[in-house]
Amino acid sequence: MNGQVELCGLSLGGILALNYAIDYPDKIKSLVLIGTPHKVPKIMFNIQNVIFKFLPKRIFEEMAFNKKDTFILGNSMKKLDFSNKIQNINCKTLIICGEKDNANIKSAYYFAKNIKNARIEIIKNAGHILNEENPKQLSELLNKFWEV
Repeated sequence: MNGQVELCGLSLGGILALNYAIDYPDKIKSLVLIGTPHKVPKIMFNIQNVIFKFLPKRIFEEMAFNKKDTFILGNSMKKLDFSNKIQNINCKTLIICGEKDNANIKSAYYFAKNIKNARIEIIKNAGHILNEENPKQLSELLNKFWEV
């Protein structure tokens, strides 16, 4: 692909965008991370996997991955830790997190402190799924960041 891209990801999508930005810094014009962890909380992740194990397959039909692929993805992510790599990100970066997103709020502040050209926006009265909980404010922040 020629030129630079503007990446935006929420949660797992944020992890993928972050990983791409670290691996291909020259390809990134800007980066937006929404509710994204800088490392996977292993204990919480293991608890989630135990719960998922007992859920019926039909529950996963509405998700992005089937039950088997969810576990494959989850196991591949257990050791993710971007703590020592994000200092190399130089592109314009926006960190967004809901104030009630207890799993990711610390990571949001960590990113804001350790990514050179980052700024942070905390959305009041919102949790992890900002695109559903407060789509209007989220779109306003994105439009302002990209000056649309």
